[in-house]
Amino acid sequence: MRHGEDPIKAADFYVKELGFEITDKNPKMIGLHGENINLFIEPGPVLGPVLEVTVKNVREARARLEKKGCQVIKDEPNFPRVYIKDPNGLIYNLTE
Repeated sequence: MRHGEDPIKAADFYVKELGFEITDKNPKMIGLHGENINLFIEPGPVLGPVLEVTVKNVREARARLEKKGCQVIKDEPNFPRVYIKDPNGLIYNLTE
């Protein structure tokens, strides 16, 4: 989830209201763990909840998905990770 205004405030909400535990806290991302879900909050433009899909090769998956009409929202090749918006409007990131 991208939360531009105050990622710490957003994380605190999930901790206090839904029982999440903070598992990673650094300037680029806050990791949270819930009973059945992991959540990551990053500074930047709000993209809404973002699913994370693990693939064998981000570059290959990205190329394949772009040919199918997906749009790259944000590319982070050093991670490696890329945010994709599919033809139905769902935003998710691909990671290895």
